Amino acid sequence: MNPKAEPRIDWDALNEQATEWLSEYIRVDTVNPPGNETRAVEWLGSILDQESISYETYGATKDRLNLVARLHGDGSGGKALILLNHTDVVPFEREHWTVDPMAGEIRDGLIWGRGATDMKGMGIMELISFILHKRHQLPLKRDLVFMAVADEEAGSTYGAEYLADKHPELLDCEYVINEGGQGTVEVLGVERPTFNIGVSEKGPFWLTLRTTGAPGHGSVPTLDNAAVRLVSALERIATWDRPLIVTPEVMEYFQQLHDAGIVSDQPTESMLASLAEQHPRLHSLQTNSISLTTLNAGVKMNVIPAEATATLDCRLIPGYDPDLFMRELVEVINDESVEIIREFESSTPPSRLDTELYEVMTAAAKSHVEDALVVPSVSTGFTDSRVFRRKGITAYGFMPVLLGPMEVGRAHGNDECLSIENLRMGIQVLHETIRGICS
Repeated sequence: MNPKAEPRIDWDALNEQATEWLSEYIRVDTVNPPGNETRAVEWLGSILDQESISYETYGATKDRLNLVARLHGDGSGGKALILLNHTDVVPFEREHWTVDPMAGEIRDGLIWGRGATDMKGMGIMELISFILHKRHQLPLKRDLVFMAVADEEAGSTYGAEYLADKHPELLDCEYVINEGGQGTVEVLGVERPTFNIGVSEKGPFWLTLRTTGAPGHGSVPTLDNAAVRLVSALERIATWDRPLIVTPEVMEYFQQLHDAGIVSDQPTESMLASLAEQHPRLHSLQTNSISLTTLNAGVKMNVIPAEATATLDCRLIPGYDPDLFMRELVEVINDESVEIIREFESSTPPSRLDTELYEVMTAAAKSHVEDALVVPSVSTGFTDSRVFRRKGITAYGFMPVLLGPMEVGRAHGNDECLSIENLRMGIQVLHETIRGICS
């Protein structure tokens, strides 16, 4: 790319526009469940209409549409680059927020609200670059696709999985840029700007445990109380000592931190086990994790329940066999009367590090923050990247921001927010990345 050939862009004006759009976007209610992502499609579509950009919508139901817009390149650079984002957000407990989670309030240099970081903020960054290509008629050597999908937070049945099943031609591309890799101003307690490029993620394996028993009057305890049987099973699961497993991607992450002086000791399995004892996230990266997320039984204080259920959010190490994990879990519970229902599962291979896009992302990040580290990372959560990776498509998580103390760790939590400064950085780094791989 010849920088002199690129038009001059008013980043101040663009960031002002992006801030306004993100605030508006947060106010578009797409809490999932129920989703209603068509509201986001209509909002995004109105902006694309203003920019004279055509788009198509796809969906299994009218309330849960997906949006796909394409700018055509000359094909000399290969297959398309997809800018992937999801339009739904997770629920919230309003009483635990200090701001209105749906107001998109702009205060103290921050944009507040559900979806600010996961992932409406990233969606706006992608939208800005996509629009810039149309406004300035920037040359493209490959197609550039903006893809806003539904239902990521609940497994993508109405989003990426639907498109993969009903419209697989839309997923035909060489690269995907998605969520799953955010930067931070410090790593492991050391202040050093660090951009993460998500190359892999743990596989979701969501289970429901169900027990039944004879109901009755609470004054006469029974031996087959469904709630007691379920609690006993959960206790055995909670005390299950699962081994640590270090994948090559996790080892590479720590090797690069060691090379940069962030981690003093040469990474080994024993060293990583020691770190896992101190950091819950690092422990999750090295084991098949299990979180009890819901527990339901009973209808009244003095009635023994006939049924009890619990849901487990299990996340498997990349590449771990779900059937093997299921057999291990059955053995640990050791109670044939406990029914285990497999609700949702997915596992995909990692994306390679030795690609042109990985190099371009690294260079773009360093061009804006010269002393930054750029490292490959593994996500403890899952993203829609898995749908592409299982097709052999290279997908990276790359939200090029440096989250500070006020922002980090708030996705899915209370008082989610994104700084206006980070929004600007994300727009510029992402646009430079897209130009680098498309021009």
